[in-house]
Amino acid sequence: MSKLLLIDSSADLDTSVSRQLTQLFAETWATADPANTVVRRDLHRQPPPHLPHPALHWAPRLRSAQPTVDAGVESLQRELIDELVSADVVVIGAPMYNWSLPSTLKAWMDYVHVLGTTTPFDDESQPLAGKPAVIVSSRGDQYGPGTANPDADHAVPPLVLLLGEAFKMEVEVVTAELTLAETIPELNGFVADAQRSLASARESVVAAATRLAKS
Repeated sequence: MSKLLLIDSSADLDTSVSRQLTQLFAETWATADPANTVVRRDLHRQPPPHLPHPALHWAPRLRSAQPTVDAGVESLQRELIDELVSADVVVIGAPMYNWSLPSTLKAWMDYVHVLGTTTPFDDESQPLAGKPAVIVSSRGDQYGPGTANPDADHAVPPLVLLLGEAFKMEVEVVTAELTLAETIPELNGFVADAQRSLASARESVVAAATRLAKS
């Protein structure tokens, strides 16, 4: 039995492409092995507050003069970290909002990146090293190599830095582009490309979920 942590951050609860893809991942994961479990963290329905105190960037033992931190916020941080560490696989829905991340997802990142707890500082703390993480990103335009906007993606790179560089997780990225091709007139000529991108993303999600469910 393995545990999947599914994190969604899209504000669109009805037609979100990233939510459709993370749900497909979860369904494939559960089908591959009925003993597998899914823990869901919906950052839009239950948004974490912005980090209220810089001391929360540090493990309690590293905080200078042990500043007073709200007990409820500290409890939330422990909950989010425990949830992440206890998972065998993590999948994160990360739609692009204004070339960046939803603020709720950025807040989650701030809570779980803790020196001396989830990443080393004065010791070798590295509880997430080697753990698989799949980033599922959706964006209205196209931002890959060879496009007009290859340097405008500020959604996926920060997550790759956090998960892959800081946490040493094994990171995969699945991207669905041109999700607004049918909505924005200037992109109407790319509807077929959008459909191909979504189909490719679905195939990648199913392949990753199937492989990781059996690993």
